[in-house]
Amino acid sequence: MSERIPVDERVAVDSATVAALIAEQFPRFSHLPVKPVLRSGWDNHTLHLGDFYKVRLPASSVYLSQTEKETTWLPRLAPHLPFAIPVPVAVGKPAHGYPFPWSIWQWIDGEPASPEVIGDLGQFAEDVAHFLKALAQCDTEGAPPASAANFFRAGNLAVYDAQTRSCLAKLSGVVDTDRLGHIWKAALRSRWTRPAVWVHGDIASGNLLVRDGRLHAVIDFGSSAVGDPACDLVINWTMFDVPARRRFRTHYPADADTWARARGWCIWKAMLVLSENLEDLDIARREKAVLDAVLSDCEA
Repeated sequence: MSERIPVDERVAVDSATVAALIAEQFPRFSHLPVKPVLRSGWDNHTLHLGDFYKVRLPASSVYLSQTEKETTWLPRLAPHLPFAIPVPVAVGKPAHGYPFPWSIWQWIDGEPASPEVIGDLGQFAEDVAHFLKALAQCDTEGAPPASAANFFRAGNLAVYDAQTRSCLAKLSGVVDTDRLGHIWKAALRSRWTRPAVWVHGDIASGNLLVRDGRLHAVIDFGSSAVGDPACDLVINWTMFDVPARRRFRTHYPADADTWARARGWCIWKAMLVLSENLEDLDIARREKAVLDAVLSDCEA
């Protein structure tokens, strides 16, 4: 299963339509120019609204629950978190040929995390751990549990068992599927039995904004839910080197079973992407490096 809907199922939107929506529903913003952002996400079309706001429009009905969740919960979470997160300003209605609710948000400056903009990867790993610990301490009363709507992030990893076994079969001879299979089985042997905690669901470089070399903000909570935090620990292998991994684990202490499930989340996604992109050398190299990081971590 891919987490992306096909291109032909996405609703297109342009700057002129967005400007018309704003002029009609929020005229106080109508004097601000509308223009596409440099990097827009897949789930939502994102456009600049002047210098201090952005407009987000779901690309499909599949993502409507994400918008509702973010506009409801992010204002409640923001005061309790050590780094900035998006804050909604207004929610609009369907009109002018655009069929879904849409929203205006404060714009957060920052560059997506990458080696070029991170000053100290170890400090960055510590900052991410600090954010995740604070998120896990937020009140969960009434919060949404894991479900198909957020691709079961924070839920039971076993929902991807058949898919993972298929990937293992397809990747035989490409990666060390024997050892990866053992890691997967170990991940399935435990469950999160403590009270559910808030999980971001997609802690990845594109959702971590850097300013002046440090983590500044965390964005895109569309996959957030409450449950098992193991899925948020995948960044340990997708982004950090060995020293940064040590620092991350020091500042986000978790039991062995949680780390085992985190490795399961990591290899599931890496094998899925690899199996779908074996002919793309850049993607294949990247995902093999992630799998190698997990395997080497198990040896340490």
